[in-house]
Amino acid sequence: MGRQRAEFLRSCRARLQPADLGLPEPQRRRTAGLRREDVAALSGVSVAWYTWLEQGREMRVSDHMLERISNTLRLSPDERTYLFSLVQSRPPQLPPESHTELAPELVRTVDGLSVPTAVLNLRWDVLHWNRLQSILYRDYNNLAENRRNLIELLFDRPTSTQDLASFEITARRVLAKLRVDFSRSGNDPQFHALIRRLETQSPLFRSMWRTPEINVGSYGLYRFRHPLFGDLAFEHTSYVPEDHPALRMVLCMPADKVTREAVEKAVASLRPAAAR
Repeated sequence: MGRQRAEFLRSCRARLQPADLGLPEPQRRRTAGLRREDVAALSGVSVAWYTWLEQGREMRVSDHMLERISNTLRLSPDERTYLFSLVQSRPPQLPPESHTELAPELVRTVDGLSVPTAVLNLRWDVLHWNRLQSILYRDYNNLAENRRNLIELLFDRPTSTQDLASFEITARRVLAKLRVDFSRSGNDPQFHALIRRLETQSPLFRSMWRTPEINVGSYGLYRFRHPLFGDLAFEHTSYVPEDHPALRMVLCMPADKVTREAVEKAVASLRPAAAR
């Protein structure tokens, strides 16, 4: 890792010229690109500190300092993520609303799946969903765009007639994942506003949110009673689409025979009459 860091930072220096950053061109140059002294000065750190960083030494480096280095070296978003991974063994926080646009291919993927699927951002706002999601869970077309938040819906307007024990299991699992997403949100003011609103409106959310439980994974079994299909059980899994680190695609896979049959009936109901 240290060697990779050294090679990466040296290559980033080499591709920049002093004139690119408003620096005078040295009269005598041994190597192309910026010197370590240039990067250190522009980043507001000592030459010794930057040298240690570039040499791949074991050292504690804050997010703020890595952001300075990234800005000085004009790193792309992918390169910034790579640098954080090399130095801190984790990706950086995501800036608010980063890469939250829905690419056409992502929309087509969700619409083409034969299980209920939705796309969420880090705040758990529902951005897109397929027709099976509308039939088997909730039709978000019936909600205003600013009301399509799964956390608010969970604590304010439950989808189903879950018993209290099942609801608390679901709520604790969801909030354990939400805490991780909150830590990655880059101090998103809308996320902070969501948490304040829920703490004010829901005593249950307030008590659960203040526990230290966390869950990086997204798997969970969700049971509820559907008004048409009866008792259903879905396994929830989620995937982060490539190039969209602030989005998550949640797939709801049927967990038993009754649920599989319900999904098949829902799929059949969407086919044109001539194809049935």
